[in-house]
This record gives sequence, C-alpha cells and structure tokens, in this order.
Amino acid sequence: MSLNAIMNTATSGLTTAQTQLRVVSDNVSNVNTPGYVRKVAEQRTLVSQGIGSGVEVARIRLATDRFLQAASLNAGAEASRQGVRHELYDRIQSLFGDPGADSGFFSQVDQVFSAFAASAEDPASSPRRQDALFRTQALFDEATRIGKQIQAVREDADGRIQSAVEKANSLLNQIESLNVEIARATVVNGDASGAETAQSALIGELAELMDIRVTTRAVGGVSIRTGAGALLAGEGAAVLAYNRAGTVTGETAFNEIWITEPGGQKRSLLDSITSGEIKGLVELRDVEAPAAAERLAELVSHMADELNRAHNANSSVPAPTSLTGRNLGQSLESAIAGFTGQTTIAVTNSAGVIQTRADIVFSGATMTINGVAATPANFLTVLNAQLGGAATASFADGRLSLTAGGTNGIAIADDAASPSDKAGRGFSHYFGLNDLIVTDRPAIYDTGLTAASPHGFTAGETLTLRFTGQSGSTLRDLQVAIPAGGTIGDLITALNDPATGVGRFGTFALAADGTLAFNGNSDTGPTMSVLEDRTTQIPSGVSVTELFGIGGGVRASRADGFSMRADIRQSPARLALAQLNLAAGPGVSALSSGDGRGALLLADAGERAARFQAAGGAAGGTLSVSRYASELSGEIGGRAAAAKNRAESAGALYTEATARRTAQEGVNLDEELVLMTTYQQAFNASARLIQAVKDMYDTLLGMT
Repeated sequence: MSLNAIMNTATSGLTTAQTQLRVVSDNVSNVNTPGYVRKVAEQRTLVSQGIGSGVEVARIRLATDRFLQAASLNAGAEASRQGVRHELYDRIQSLFGDPGADSGFFSQVDQVFSAFAASAEDPASSPRRQDALFRTQALFDEATRIGKQIQAVREDADGRIQSAVEKANSLLNQIESLNVEIARATVVNGDASGAETAQSALIGELAELMDIRVTTRAVGGVSIRTGAGALLAGEGAAVLAYNRAGTVTGETAFNEIWITEPGGQKRSLLDSITSGEIKGLVELRDVEAPAAAERLAELVSHMADELNRAHNANSSVPAPTSLTGRNLGQSLESAIAGFTGQTTIAVTNSAGVIQTRADIVFSGATMTINGVAATPANFLTVLNAQLGGAATASFADGRLSLTAGGTNGIAIADDAASPSDKAGRGFSHYFGLNDLIVTDRPAIYDTGLTAASPHGFTAGETLTLRFTGQSGSTLRDLQVAIPAGGTIGDLITALNDPATGVGRFGTFALAADGTLAFNGNSDTGPTMSVLEDRTTQIPSGVSVTELFGIGGGVRASRADGFSMRADIRQSPARLALAQLNLAAGPGVSALSSGDGRGALLLADAGERAARFQAAGGAAGGTLSVSRYASELSGEIGGRAAAAKNRAESAGALYTEATARRTAQEGVNLDEELVLMTTYQQAFNASARLIQAVKDMYDTLLGMT
C-alpha cells in the first residue's frame, strides 16, 4: 500500500470520526428537547480493488422505530378524541348541577311537586301559591338555560372543528415542504436529520387531530394517509375545507368536512377517520350533546304536560272569563273526532253557581251536546246553540276558545265515571284550554291523528331530509313533496316512497296514538334529520316537522320554549286549585276557594305514569316524570363518568406508548458518552496514522 493510500485512509477515518462526534454532540445538547429524535450516523467501509481504503458516513438518520411511532401516533389520536369528549361532556354535566344539592336541576323537579302539596293544605294562602308558581317558573327557566347552554357547547365544538381543520391544513403544507427539503438532501447524500426531526414533530401534532398512517418514501420524506387510506401528504398536500354553522340551535344542520386529495379527488373526511380531536368534536356535537338535549326536552315536555293535565281538571275561583287552547296543528274537525267519554262545559257566575252547562257525550266521529246530535263539522254550531249565548266557542289558527258573557266564567270538568279521552288526554287537556305551562311550538307528538285524518298541508310544498351514516358523514339529502292526496295516510305513503321518499333508508309509521316515527332499515341504519321544511299547515301554520316532531333537532328545541301562563304569573289567584262540582244543585256554588283537590292533583302529577317517547338513545316507555328525571340524572352522571374513564385510559395508553418510543428514540447520556469516547479514540488513531505517514515522508525525503 502506498503512503498516499495510507494517508487517504487515515483522512477518511478522521473525517468520519469528526462527523460521528458532531452527531453525538447534537444528541447530547438536545437531551432535554421535547420531541427530539436521536441521530444515528451510519458508516461504511470504502473498498478499492478489493482492498479496504478507509471509511465514510453513508447517511445520518433518525433512530426512528416505525412500529413504536405508529403505536404512539394512534394512541395520541385516541387520547385526543376521548379527551375532548370528556372535556365538553363534563361541561354539559355541570349545567345540571349536583343531583344531591337543593340547587341542582333534578332537585328542583321534586321541589315543584312539594310546593303544590303545600298549597293543597291551605288553598287560599297567597304565599303558598306564589311559592309553587315561583318554583315552577324557576324550573322551566332553568331548563331553558340548560337547553341553550347545551347548544352553546355544540357551537363551541363546531368552532373548534373549524380551527382544527385550519391547523391540519397548515401542518400538511409544512410537512410537504419538508418532504421537498428532505428529498433534496437525500439525493446529494446530505444530512436531512434536522428537517426530519421538525417533520416528526409536525406529524405528531397532525396525529392529535386525526388518525394517520405514515410510511417512508424511497426518495426521502414521508407519505401520510388517513386511517381509511385518503392521501394527505407525500405527493402534494391535501386540502381540508369546512365552514362552521355560526349560531347553533337544536335544529342546526352542519356542513360537511371535505378533504381534497393531491390528485383532486374530493371526499368526506369523516368517512376516512376513526379517532383524533376532530372525530371527538364531531361525536360530541352530533351525538352526545344532542342526546342530552333530546332527553332534557322529553323530560320538560312531559313535566309541562302532566302539570297541564292536572290544571285542566281544575278551575280557579272564580272561574276565568275565557279559556284559549294551544295550537294543535289541526283543523277542528280533525281535532274533535275520535274522542270517547263525557265532559261538561259550565258557565258560572262570580259566586261559582252554574248558570248554563253543555254536557258533551263523545262516541268516535259522532257526539251529543245536551242530548242534541252533533258531528265534527257542526260541533261549534251545536255547542254555541246549547250554551244559549251565555258563552261563545270559536276556533281559529288551530286553537279552540271559550268566552263567557259579562262577569261569568268558564269551567270544564270530565265525568268521573266516564271521562273524555283522546290519545290519553281529556277534552280540556287535549285542546289545552286551561294549561298552566304554555309553549310557542307543539311539544307533545301523540296527536291522536289517524291515517284517514286530513293533514291540511298544501300539495307541492316540500321538506328536505338528511341521512347520515355511522361515521357522521352525509349519505344523501332527500326532498319530499306534499302529495295531492289530503290525508295523513297519503302523506306517509309519499314519505315512504322508495323512489322519491325515504324508502331506501327506512319507513315512517303512524302509531295508534297519532305519533309518527321513523325506523331505519337496520339497527345500524342511517340517522335522519331535517335540513329544511317549507310546509305550512292550514289553519294552524305549523310545519310537518313541528306537528310530528320529525328529527331530533325539533324535539330538542322544545326545552327552551316553556313558560308559565302570563295571567297566572301576574295573578296567583288565577291558579286553578279547585274542581268543578257537577253534582251541585241549583243555586249552590259548584266552586269553592277552600277546595284543595286540584292542588293535590298537581302535587301528584310527578308520580302519574306517562308515555315517554324514544329520545337521545333511550327507548322511552311508560313511567312517571319523577322516575324519568331520576333516570336522566343517573344517565348524565354515568355518561360523564364513562367519558372520564375513557379519557384517562386513552391518556395512560398514550403515555406508555410515548415512553416506549422515547426510550428507543430518545437520547441516553450513558450511551452517548460511550460513543463519544469511542469516536475520540478513533479520531486520535486516525491522527496518529497521519502523523506516522508524515514521519515516513520526512524519512524518505531525508534519504534523498
């Protein structure tokens, strides 16, 4: 071997040792840098004509373990998903307050019934009436607050989704730009470890937003896809797009989150991800928060309905001069048909003595009023004739009204042996003539309508229904038109049409009590919501969605619409705590201010069995308002605890995965010290070899 060859060998060793020492120095200086991945300089032997001619650094790479990296990224995505769900659901739970505290929402439910029980002991006591009314109004005010705050949580989640999408776009652009830098360094066999370290940190941030799969490219850099295979980076950066909804209500229809791949293909992001912060926010916004809102609305609606049931069986003393019912979303002919049993409309003077009465006996589509036959078509005419001018009945805008003449009042009572009934409600209760709690929209959906009932909507009017899959992405928006046929049966047939309706996704079915429910074609079928409703029922003005409670949005929105009747709130004396005595003789008062039977009915309203409909994932069924409130309280607490447990478990798994990855990829000072000593010795050996060659050159030159 020539002296030049020896010198070249020594020089290569010196250069390689310097590079190795620089890599070790970088590792040691970044020992406490979060996310820093240890560098490794791979060296190889140089061979010339089969003879070793030194060493060189082939490349400087990161000590990345792809398996541990994938495990850490997946665990991080799931930890972010569960963490954000727990954070936001904990806010929802806090809205209801401590179930064991007197100030908690569910405790207020019991306090309302207790206050009415106290009123029954002294019906004439104004302070006790005021206390009962105050607690009742406070309960519905609190329900309104909670309902609006749940929507505020959803609005917050929606805003965070948009922020996450914008952040993901920024990360993808940075990752792709580093791909170019890394590829350029790889081509010239340069050191790309700095760019790779920066890119690794960006990938970790992206993995918190969505689940991703990372693969190394042969040309340098990485290719990134979602868990379902949508390309995010590697051949250019994908573009995510989302427009937030703005102010969120229970009926808000959210926009789709789109991803446009580098090749131009556009698809729903939610079909491509299964975890990450974006997925958690969507699940909270579209599933968990709406479920809580729907359950709350179902509770509050039946709370109001049971209080109204009791209040409609009572009368104030003296009786009110007029009674105006709620908007039924039906014509009078449709609403009055289908009753059974007996009820009495009485006109009383200021002393409570009955002046005139109309005894109504129902029998399906026919009836008698004081023995005179009547039909739904001439009901008002016959009723007004039998009232003889002492009172007037009218029907407008879906509401039945009764007005007494002069200083007289109106009181209604069902027959004790055969009370009037339609869809589980008596005459006064069904029409809402003496409701204590009122609302600005239909709140009870067991309408009592049948397939033969007229629907009252104009042919050609449309409503648009949206179907979403399990991932939360939109499957299809369907516009359904009101058919030419004018019955409820015709409407349901149009809704269920496989070609122009929902038939390919499920069916609408009308129950015996007049509720209209949608059933998917399978247990894992799509979720239906209402995107737009342009229908208007004549004469009530309500839409198809409002009339039947189609979709969870309109049902959830009920929670913030209840309040106490204005005249009772202003004058507690108008609270109906007495009951009309139909057996009172001529000249004898049928109403007594000391009668507390009506207050007892109000106090017992919480224990009366009611038919709750499915809401928020709960099947519903027949149970009392108090029992439903208790179950909802337990469910809210249980879901919050489950969300916390999931977040803690996912966080622990992420911590463990990160620790194992750090142990493999992080800097170990002991190992680096050994390497530093080794390369220092290699450097010294190369230097001594150079010195030996110098000495040999000097000797040779001295011999000449």
